[in-house]
Amino acid sequence: MRILIAAAGSRGDVAPLTGLGVRLRAAGHQVAVATHGTFAESVRATGLEFRPLPVDPRAELASTEGQRLLRAGKGPGALLQLLRLARRFMPALGDGIADATALGADLLLTTNSTSPLGQVVAEAADIPSIGVFLQPLAPTREFPPAVTGIRSLGPVGNLLAGHATQASTDQLFAPAVHGLRRRLGLPPAGVARDRRNHPVLHGFSPLVVPRPADWHPGLDVAGYWWPAERPDWQPPDRLLDFLAAGPPPVFVGFGSLVVPDPERLTATILAAARAAGVRLLLQAGWSDLAADDSDTVLTIGDAPHEWLFPRTAAVVHHAGAGTTAAALRSGTPAVPVPAQLDAPFWAARLTRLGVSPGPVPLRSLTAARLAAALRQALDDPRYRTRAQAVAVALAAEDGAAKVLTAVERASPNG
Repeated sequence: MRILIAAAGSRGDVAPLTGLGVRLRAAGHQVAVATHGTFAESVRATGLEFRPLPVDPRAELASTEGQRLLRAGKGPGALLQLLRLARRFMPALGDGIADATALGADLLLTTNSTSPLGQVVAEAADIPSIGVFLQPLAPTREFPPAVTGIRSLGPVGNLLAGHATQASTDQLFAPAVHGLRRRLGLPPAGVARDRRNHPVLHGFSPLVVPRPADWHPGLDVAGYWWPAERPDWQPPDRLLDFLAAGPPPVFVGFGSLVVPDPERLTATILAAARAAGVRLLLQAGWSDLAADDSDTVLTIGDAPHEWLFPRTAAVVHHAGAGTTAAALRSGTPAVPVPAQLDAPFWAARLTRLGVSPGPVPLRSLTAARLAAALRQALDDPRYRTRAQAVAVALAAEDGAAKVLTAVERASPNG
């Protein structure tokens, strides 16, 4: 069967889907990934077909609107700003998914950000679609909407907030959905109707987020989908030399965050590392963080988290879904520095799991607070013990298996 995975967003939104695609290909399916051009090389390096989608996510996050999102942080205001940002390119994204599907597909897998448009395309192409989500979006009494990053409002409040968030999202997707339906010759229909009876599998472990009891049967928690390994990647000599020259360093990286003052953030990180007495591995990320290399500091570019994180003493990260998963997989204590949207949700999960002493939010980040959190994560052996136990449990799970089963049920042969 020809399977098309349509994924939009940052690297953490795309990389797990490459691993899922490789697993589906190993089962005999033809797999293509439709995503942004900035990820073309990493998709092709896994042996999967790449099909382009419009938009440069890094440029969008660096734009005026993207920086407003960062300042908004979490809560309804941040969600509204995200949707306003996305609304500008939703019509082009829908056209891109339609064009990618027209190149050939028997099944469409869609992510959180592509699902409303992808379901329209699948309907027009008369092919099934399945959601493969990395965050829990459906309303539930058990926790508030993850994408808002707010604290629990109690069972009733959580459920009401979930429905309100879903309604707001539907409203802002509506113009692009209606326009795409017209372009593809489909009758008018609401976004909510397209969501009914649409199966969704979630790519996180039930150990981290147990499946809510009040979700309808079409929603399931599959387990993590790990990024595909790149056979062409080799660690640079300077990285190997740094790791061998002393005790394991602390990794600090903020992935797809684009901060307005990277020099100031770098200075805070360096001061925290000195105060905590740790060696520092600083990842440039989309903010282009950089420090002068020394015996105790090394700045690096992209490196596979599955290779790098187990070689570190602790991982300081922005608590995106993908990096959170990678840190948990590595068995390494974490210090999350959440900044926006779902990051506070994942940071709270790390704390609840006992692998982190707690978050240090970006907007209140200081060298003293980060140094104190690092020393707590490193000095209390319970965090590493618990992190290693979680990693062992995750290694026993097979998140891709449930997706493979769903895909084979959706095939013409059933």
